[in-house]
Amino acid sequence: MAFCPNCGAQVTGSFCPNCGTAVAGTTGTTGSSYSTPPPVTSAPGLTENVAGALCYLFGLVTGIIFLVIAPYNQNKTVRFHAFQSIFANLAVIAFYIVWGMVSFLTHGFAFLLYPLFGLLFFLLWLYMMYAAYTNKKVKLPVIGDLAEKQA
Repeated sequence: MAFCPNCGAQVTGSFCPNCGTAVAGTTGTTGSSYSTPPPVTSAPGLTENVAGALCYLFGLVTGIIFLVIAPYNQNKTVRFHAFQSIFANLAVIAFYIVWGMVSFLTHGFAFLLYPLFGLLFFLLWLYMMYAAYTNKKVKLPVIGDLAEKQA
């Protein structure tokens, strides 16, 4: 029995019925160089921890991307990290909008704390990426529960 060198399908003539590749020397003899199917390689992809960490990389964008891409949107852990990333970034955006209003009402006094909040959010972002990469499940207080329900 011969197999196609291109797609691995069983060949009965000189052409593969599956992909149409010409297969030389396949007359049904057992001495063919293609008498065994080619080895199956695993599908390329990211491991669960790398995909979880990448969910946090660009916030909303990568969170949504990992919810759409086929092999990762079926993984419960990756879905959790994607939803937590999306909800956390929405919370940061809402916080900055509210803080901007407070800063406007206090005539810019609250504006002095913007760098401190930026640093805190940056450190939280780094920690969440590191925790996801090391397979440590960190749930943010309110957002983690919402993400777990969605995942």
